[in-house]
Amino acid sequence: MVNKTRFGIVGGLGPLAGADLFQKLLKATPARSDRDHYYIIIEQHPFDDSLAPDGSFEPRRHKFYVYNTIKHFESRSVDVVLLGCFLSHSFLAEIEPELQPRIISIFEALSQHLRSVFPHVRRLGVLTSSYARRVDLFEKNLPGYQLIYPDDISQNNDLSEAIYGPEGIKAGNLGGEVVEMICRACLSLIAQGAECIVPGFTEIPLILDAIRNTINRPIIDCNQVYAEYAVSCQTSRTIRSGKLGIVGGVGPAATVDFMEKIIRQTKVGRDQDHIRMIVEHNPQIPDRTANLLRGDTDPTIPLFSACRKLEQAGADAIAIPCNTAHAFFDRIQPHLSIPILNMLELTACHIARQHPGRKNIGLLATTGTVQSGIYRDVLERAGLRCLVPAEGFQELVMAVIYGPKGVKADFDYNLCRQNLSLVVNYLQEIGAEALILGCTELPLVLSATDTTAGDTASLPIFDPTEILAARCVELFQTGRSL
Repeated sequence: MVNKTRFGIVGGLGPLAGADLFQKLLKATPARSDRDHYYIIIEQHPFDDSLAPDGSFEPRRHKFYVYNTIKHFESRSVDVVLLGCFLSHSFLAEIEPELQPRIISIFEALSQHLRSVFPHVRRLGVLTSSYARRVDLFEKNLPGYQLIYPDDISQNNDLSEAIYGPEGIKAGNLGGEVVEMICRACLSLIAQGAECIVPGFTEIPLILDAIRNTINRPIIDCNQVYAEYAVSCQTSRTIRSGKLGIVGGVGPAATVDFMEKIIRQTKVGRDQDHIRMIVEHNPQIPDRTANLLRGDTDPTIPLFSACRKLEQAGADAIAIPCNTAHAFFDRIQPHLSIPILNMLELTACHIARQHPGRKNIGLLATTGTVQSGIYRDVLERAGLRCLVPAEGFQELVMAVIYGPKGVKADFDYNLCRQNLSLVVNYLQEIGAEALILGCTELPLVLSATDTTAGDTASLPIFDPTEILAARCVELFQTGRSL
């Protein structure tokens, strides 16, 4: 068994609890030998969590500590993060969108465990801090349960003292009076009708064996449940509130057009509903067509560099709104840990699905794209046939894109439109039943909804950037799996 997932544990927020979580994560790993275990980092720095005896708490420093630790995990390619502290989950929604690794919620783990092991329990006894109680941390994250807390005397004199006191668990004491104080807090919960006890301190599992010998209610090992849940769900990769990386500048106008299509297709009620996008806009990437046709400067490394910058910036997937750049797709993708959404394959699948009776597909693209055969290959895999313009008509397509009045230069829309219509007519005459705008500049001349491109009967026109934008919206707004 080869495990590629890398785990990171944010320690230091209680050091002993972090060590316990680390040990239980190791035990939860389905390993038959040492080499089968997951790569795990636990990072711990001396930290004063500033929880006052009266339960007051200022989380700002706590947030920076957690954020900076996870950012360091990013530099070591950590995929999944566990937070060995309940208070960290009070601001999880604030920091999670700014970080690349998936942060596993301890409350998701507890919810699943309760539904699975204790499906009929409704009255939960909770042992947690006064601050967590004041901000309704458990109410917000465990809805549907009646939550019971220790009475004020037991909360302050027993529970808080057992955790934070000079002779408490955080000070390294795991027996004697500490156990007695936690047991008294548990008895306070049972007296109020608690059916099951949930620790809201990750230190409590350190003394669970002693507690269980004294009380007659189930008490959950939150660290064990958390570790097992993290291992069970680490293989699923979904887009939740992630970031789309865009390789821009290939070409510049096409980049803006692609982003506009994403924004237009996204269903929103406010600014915050839009998809997060990171754009590496680099018009200096060598021309893809020039390399394919004449052997000019190879753009592979500049394209890969742009993708790596997006990966390092926290992108979950990459879109390249340039058809010709996909001729270099197979060289780049194996060296990235996040996927490039293949615009050409998406287009071929879309055509086959939407128009199963149309098999002859006309291609309008750069000569580099045409000669590379990348569209021919993906269309043939989808059971379609690729029709391309004859040489003279292909020169007209190149003039629309690269000519002095073309889209990449001093754009003359009417001239470009006239030239492209001639090519469309030709493709219809040789049997094209649909058209692909196989260069990202062409939708600026001819739209997918256009019905007047040629002089003969209109054809379905497919804009790959429109199809790619729709896939991005599907992934990043609905949280679909990659």
